[in-house]
Amino acid sequence: MTEMCGGKKESVDVSSYKYIASCVLSKNYPDISASALDYVEKRGIQIMRCCVPDYKAKEFEDVMQPSIADRWKSYPYYIPYKEGDTIVSACHNCTNIFSEVHPDVDVISIYELIARDENFVYPDYHGREMTLQDCWRAKDHDEEKKAVRELLRRMNIKVVEMEDDEDFCGISLLRPQPARNPKMAPLHYGPEQTAGKFGTYTPEEQAAIMREHGKKIPTDEVVCYCHYCLEGLRLSGKKSFHILELLF
Repeated sequence: MTEMCGGKKESVDVSSYKYIASCVLSKNYPDISASALDYVEKRGIQIMRCCVPDYKAKEFEDVMQPSIADRWKSYPYYIPYKEGDTIVSACHNCTNIFSEVHPDVDVISIYELIARDENFVYPDYHGREMTLQDCWRAKDHDEEKKAVRELLRRMNIKVVEMEDDEDFCGISLLRPQPARNPKMAPLHYGPEQTAGKFGTYTPEEQAAIMREHGKKIPTDEVVCYCHYCLEGLRLSGKKSFHILELLF
């Protein structure tokens, strides 16, 4: 059982905030998603399932695990935004797509939201060393990266940075990218940005590449803030965490 610690924070009015629950995060990691949803609901923030209206709505409903399926269906698939709204995201795909399609709307990460919460109580990990794995999809998310590092500091985790600033996003770069991504977010997923990425590999090849990546991680434990990164890191041979698991 970890002890709890606090930190210097600021309050923020969230009455105009909307949280994107993330289809893939909720499907692949329902417990992580549920913890984030619990937190967002307690803050009184509206919740929608996806960053794109009607994108594979029925398909994702059918594959949600029982622990989250009914809850998932209870949320509106998409909530139209209005001027002055702030979108909160736990998924880098959602962040990139929404920010390009709707450049007039502020988009922040859930980590920035938590970092500004004056009432959040942090678990204390007593100086455990963890390597922080950054994500290629968040390469231009400077405020998100700052917030992640600050949250780890507040949890009394000693962050070890990767020596090489690699283009990493788990095994998601070892399979073709969804066709919608370059169409909706060309500044992040267009041909120039994705040159040399998104190959096609067998599951065995993917696992082998992730094990090789694991050899570059200098600590026994590694933490990330991307569900795609987590999918790959769990094949790396290292004890791997999503930061939301540590926070909640």
